[in-house]
Amino acid sequence: MSKEQKEIASVYNPEEIEKKYYKYWEEQGLFHADENDTVSEKFSIVIPPPNVTGQLHMGHALDETVQDILIRYKKLRGYNALWVPGTDHAGIATQIKVEEALAEKNISRHDIGREAFITEVWKWKEQYGSRITNQLRSLGSACDWDRERFTMDEGCSKAVRETFVSLYEEGLIYKGTRIINWCPRCNTALSDIEVEHEDTQGHLYHIRYFLEGSSDPEDSIVVATTRPETMLGDTAVAVHPEDKRYERFAGKNLILPISERKIPVILDEYVEKEFGTGAVKITPAHDPNDFEVGLRHQLPHVVAMDSTGIMTSEAGKYEGMERYECRKQLLKDLDEQGYLVKVEDHDHAIGHCQRCSTIVEPMASAQWFVKMDPLAKPAIEAINNGTVKVVPERFTKIFINWLEGIRDWCISRQIWWGHRIPAWYCSCGEVIVSREDPAECPKCGGKLEQDPDVLDTWFSSALWPFSTLGWPEETQDLKTFYPTSVLVTAYDIIFFWVTRMIMMGLKFTGQAPFSHVFLHGLVRDSEGKKMSKSLGNGIDPLDVIDKYSADALRFMLITGNTPGNDTRFYWERVEASRNFSNKLWNASRFTLLNTDDFDPDFVPTSEDYTLADKFILTRYAKAVEGVTRNIDKYELGEAARMLYEFIWDDFCDWYLELVKPRLYNKEDAISRKTAQYTLIYVLSNTLKLLHPFMPFITEAIWQMLPENKLSDYTHASIMKAKWPEEYQSLIDSDSESLMTTIMDIIKAIRNMRSEVNAPPGRKSEVIIEAASNLKNAIIENMEYISKLAAAEPITIKDLAKQDEKPENALTKVVAGVEIYLPLKGL
Repeated sequence: MSKEQKEIASVYNPEEIEKKYYKYWEEQGLFHADENDTVSEKFSIVIPPPNVTGQLHMGHALDETVQDILIRYKKLRGYNALWVPGTDHAGIATQIKVEEALAEKNISRHDIGREAFITEVWKWKEQYGSRITNQLRSLGSACDWDRERFTMDEGCSKAVRETFVSLYEEGLIYKGTRIINWCPRCNTALSDIEVEHEDTQGHLYHIRYFLEGSSDPEDSIVVATTRPETMLGDTAVAVHPEDKRYERFAGKNLILPISERKIPVILDEYVEKEFGTGAVKITPAHDPNDFEVGLRHQLPHVVAMDSTGIMTSEAGKYEGMERYECRKQLLKDLDEQGYLVKVEDHDHAIGHCQRCSTIVEPMASAQWFVKMDPLAKPAIEAINNGTVKVVPERFTKIFINWLEGIRDWCISRQIWWGHRIPAWYCSCGEVIVSREDPAECPKCGGKLEQDPDVLDTWFSSALWPFSTLGWPEETQDLKTFYPTSVLVTAYDIIFFWVTRMIMMGLKFTGQAPFSHVFLHGLVRDSEGKKMSKSLGNGIDPLDVIDKYSADALRFMLITGNTPGNDTRFYWERVEASRNFSNKLWNASRFTLLNTDDFDPDFVPTSEDYTLADKFILTRYAKAVEGVTRNIDKYELGEAARMLYEFIWDDFCDWYLELVKPRLYNKEDAISRKTAQYTLIYVLSNTLKLLHPFMPFITEAIWQMLPENKLSDYTHASIMKAKWPEEYQSLIDSDSESLMTTIMDIIKAIRNMRSEVNAPPGRKSEVIIEAASNLKNAIIENMEYISKLAAAEPITIKDLAKQDEKPENALTKVVAGVEIYLPLKGL
């Protein structure tokens, strides 16, 4: 693109600019990082992969904005900066999408079989999979699209298989029966993150269990439950060993109401004797805590409910009933037979399937698990010794607490879309887990059948920082960009993803996958509620972009944002950010219109600078220092605030007004050239500071700057510019202080004129009394006061002389200066 100065449009059109310059950045290869660059310092980020089924939401918008700010900032600082994009195959969510599409044709996945169904999913992915990545482009994300990855592409699939087999060979992956989250509708195990807990108004049912051979209430134990249908799977009642109330029951049997099955009373410290009745029904097959109690006491597992939520033969006469239908009938029977003691209202959180909103059942099931304790210990050490630093630091304790109490991870899912578990079974009993598909049983030569389950989506995501760079191969990308520099994500997936990446990275590469974890908060609605489909309070970022621009959305999301804290979405703040864009555009237009004869070879001497020049250069230098410092410590919201105040207040509202007389005065060439030089210098370098936050408008203005030698304007794109480094010598605190005093005087006069409704076109007499050390300085810069405060004549007196004070005048005192506005004539 030509670097000649171009005419800037009178109205800022973000839609046209955003489409134009994103295409330009991609075509110019400005997002690409060089894996063979061994000189530049490297900086790398892997994107938290959005679901391939997903659409951009406000959480994405904030997350991508934060990452984009860091990447663009590091590129300007001269780093070889890589941002790896990609998407997650989202096992359950994607399978549901394709099943719904087939259902519209009255076809189920079972009708067409597994292989044909997987083909249909890949077709769906090819058709819709780029939707979310195109939306990321509309936000301005500077991702290296040449390196885009997918969790089920060939490379990532190879990494998944290598990881599974390696862990299995070390005994860290096993198949066993444990309690897992189960969705009766999706008919699969779920990870904890796939379960959403909703506060629900429910009931607590108190049920009496009689001692064997007695019908005396004194010979009974009352237990309370929120899920009475699960009592049909009870195999014990537990009390605390030190609870005197139940000493006589220990070792005896109770009769399970309705079913008449004998169950023992056991002693276990798991029971809280002060809570409720101090007695707990134990259902090992349907409760995770009860499962552990059952293991300790070798209790049988009675499965009263199947995987679809239908009661089994163990439920007796309730067999075949849907679980809530059973609950209703069971409670009726318990009440009629005198077992139901009372029913209390009880608010509690109930887990729902994230995908279909069905209430999840804890269920004992044979699944594949990863032993987490051996993997967690190195991760704890890495966080404790600072190898991985958490921002904000207060989340470090949360990381450690979760890792110290970690349980084995259920990694198998009963669906078809995903990484199929590389385990094969033979009728001879042989189990083969292999990196390559085996043709036959190595023991007997018999036919093999592969495990039908697939891996939890989070299993492949745990490998993301190194699988995306080519692992398990020793690629140049892996050598250059791993470990990555920082992982940016919301705090709500610390446990399910971030910690697992740390564990897997340490295990398979010997290095933590990133040196920093930067946790931001959630984007909530204006009332502080979490945005969700069910509440109907979600806001589509694309709608905001269409109405106000991507830059406005980005700047709104980041201003006022502090690490780890939630932020609220306000349309008013988006509008304010849009107004900020317009302010910058108009200020730039004014600058360019008044620098059409800019002399690129002119360099002012220190004597050529006016007080206003020295003021804006000082404020600019302090803005560079503050913005740089705050970005480096991930205080992006504070950096954005400093930029806003500098651009809006110091540059636009003050300096442009102060400099106008010199720009319009063509007789004083040196003064005019100095003003132009200062304007271009400050504007061009300020655009660099703002570029990571508002990339589109800064690129558009940068392209229209006059050719100059002040801000490395030898590159077509601002993305190839250099971050301001030399600024300390510009700081002149004395000039800044004096100019601030003059500005305070101007504001005071304006306020007094406003109080008396002075006509804008009529100038006011002003009397100023200042200390002798300020008096001469104010006299030398009196023109600023006259022009910007509509003050004339201006009389400046020595405060120490105690002259008679003007009568009938408004008075204000600022910075030790007394200002009088005589009312005569107003």
